[in-house]
Amino acid sequence: MHYRQLGDSELRVSELCLGTMTFGEQNTLEDARAQLDYAFDAGINFVDAAEMYPVPTRAETQGRTESYVGEWLSQRPRDKVIVATKIAGPGRPIPWVRGGSLAINRANVRRAVEDSLRRLRTDYIDLYQIHWPDRYVPQFGASAYDPANERSSTPIAEQLAAFAEVIRDGKVRYFGLSNETAWGVAQWSRVAAQLGLPRPVSIQNAYSLVNRTFDSALAEASRREDVPLLAYSPLAFGLLTGKHLGGPPPGSRFARFESFGQRYRKPNVDEAVQAYVKLARAHGLSPASLALAFVRSRWFVASTILGATTLEQLEENVKSAGVVLDAAVLGEIDQIHARYPNPAP
Repeated sequence: MHYRQLGDSELRVSELCLGTMTFGEQNTLEDARAQLDYAFDAGINFVDAAEMYPVPTRAETQGRTESYVGEWLSQRPRDKVIVATKIAGPGRPIPWVRGGSLAINRANVRRAVEDSLRRLRTDYIDLYQIHWPDRYVPQFGASAYDPANERSSTPIAEQLAAFAEVIRDGKVRYFGLSNETAWGVAQWSRVAAQLGLPRPVSIQNAYSLVNRTFDSALAEASRREDVPLLAYSPLAFGLLTGKHLGGPPPGSRFARFESFGQRYRKPNVDEAVQAYVKLARAHGLSPASLALAFVRSRWFVASTILGATTLEQLEENVKSAGVVLDAAVLGEIDQIHARYPNPAP
């Protein structure tokens, strides 16, 4: 397992991160313990959660993911685990989180941090992320910016001041962005420098063989502002394993939650997946290994977030850390990408 530094922070995270958004919905507490134990023993020191998890988010289960992680974390040496979680933002109907008060302001940041600390059973959060921007941006499958959708939002300077306060209090070590744009990365970095406040050290966005939108403007912002990517959905909700080509497998997220993952139900997604599956098998690789190794190969990716519903899936995904794609395979991937560019942005 290799480890990489997040921005200018002191955090050195494993190249694979354990995502936990199924804990408490598709995974029981026992499942969660088993996955966390396996990941930790395999050298993964990085765990990612969120206050709104598990998904699909519901009032009855909200916060359960952090509680499961906290139960496990209480039995492990705290300084050996890098714990990331997220504060939910406005723009999505989640009335059971702080009564629907989701602006990223001082009061909400302080309350959200305290609630997450309690559920995680820890005194500090290593990486605290904004789950999606306070301002309007196209997200979760939408790609076209429409100024007609603009809404009032908390100024970035005010949000930075709120994060600086919980960092000064020792409750958070560093903060990061998620589902953010290139303009957003640049603005956060610029305002932080102007005000002498902490800078974001990471950005967590979707990235996979069927969604390489990060490759252009965001890649440049990532490099110039030193804000590396934490890549989520590297298997595109499991589609890139090839197991969904004949229809959603029983028990999968697509089978259980019909409205979930709309970004992957678009033209050319199945055609692109078929091409990548064929390529993987031609080179003696599992489709999942090809997909994960590709994401790991990108220079701007600090860590690839794995989400599995079974221990067997997690084991296969972790083993992909030993797969290195040569120039010929990467070239064939680019040829497929040229035929089916970003079918699931």
